[in-house]
Amino acid sequence: MRANFSRYPRRESKPDSNIDHRRVPNLIHFFRTYGRKLTTDATAISAWRPGDFVFWKLANGLDHCGVISDRKNAQGVPLVIHNISKTAEEDVLGSWKIVGHYRYP
Repeated sequence: MRANFSRYPRRESKPDSNIDHRRVPNLIHFFRTYGRKLTTDATAISAWRPGDFVFWKLANGLDHCGVISDRKNAQGVPLVIHNISKTAEEDVLGSWKIVGHYRYP
């Protein structure tokens, strides 16, 4: 990010190693650039694999991200590990508008 700072969405005028790696817009840019773009259809269950990254747009307009778990619900939909005030592994894949699904080599 330091080498290509102008390519990343940012709030600051210079890289901040304390937070930049956790900002969802920066993560989206990274995965669009270096990851494999996959379907955003939550009903295409077989397309979602453990370790995939999912990005949502929450109802309040904020970006959010999670990692697909190796565990599934009773219908075979994978659970997602994410953090909204607390880290949890939950059945939330289709809970918000999916704006990105990536697999990193």
